[in-house]
Amino acid sequence: MGDIGLGILDVYNYIMVNLRDPRVDSWPLMSSIWPTVAVSVMYVYTVKVLGPQLMKDREPYSLRGVMIIYNFIQTIFSAWMFKECARYYLTGRYSWLCEPVDYSNSPEARRALSVGWWYFFSKYVDLLDTMFFIARKKFNQVSALHVIHHSTLPIISWWGPRFMGGGQALFGPFLNSGVHTVMYAYYLLAAMGPEVQKYLWWKKYITSLQLTQFVMVFVHSLQPLFLDCDFPRAGSALFTFTGLQYFILFSAFYKNTYNKKTVSVE
Repeated sequence: MGDIGLGILDVYNYIMVNLRDPRVDSWPLMSSIWPTVAVSVMYVYTVKVLGPQLMKDREPYSLRGVMIIYNFIQTIFSAWMFKECARYYLTGRYSWLCEPVDYSNSPEARRALSVGWWYFFSKYVDLLDTMFFIARKKFNQVSALHVIHHSTLPIISWWGPRFMGGGQALFGPFLNSGVHTVMYAYYLLAAMGPEVQKYLWWKKYITSLQLTQFVMVFVHSLQPLFLDCDFPRAGSALFTFTGLQYFILFSAFYKNTYNKKTVSVE
């Protein structure tokens, strides 16, 4: 058993030390994955156990002003990340088929690495979505899909800047930040009240956009597994699995939600 433990430790050290991108060693939350894992575990406990207990005998908070400010900031933040990623994919700097990671310290390489880190950090900010649901006693919104999605994305996104800061790994953030720009713009309008909500008939199309995104991520991530591409195949396998997993989960959500006659705009 001791030899097995030492073997596992050797593999862990080889991955986390030898294969890491040293450019982000001093960046916040990059030195180890365990703080991110701890935050994700605490998030699940808070939104499924602690939060509902604390709100059990309390009136729901309105938070209308807070929600407007939060969704406005999230819309701008997502739009900025989309713009940063788009400058690689929509200008010819990056190939849509296969793009190796540039591990140099050139301005372009550092800029791609930076937006990868900001995308990872945005997954921490996204956790506030659920906290607002709990504070407003919208417990029906805290579904298994919602919790799985929000608790796993910080962990999955950590691997990008830690090992693959740019190149092929930037495609997911490119699409997802675009989708989030639309999504948070929708939530911003919904937070403005019934006088605006009556015009928000397009919520289900956001889910359709998300499903399209997952298909594109799945197909894009498959390419380095079959093409001669200087990109880590383990990273491609991770992103492929993620795209497939979320497509299945969001497909089930779409069927269960939009087959009903009444859909909440919130």
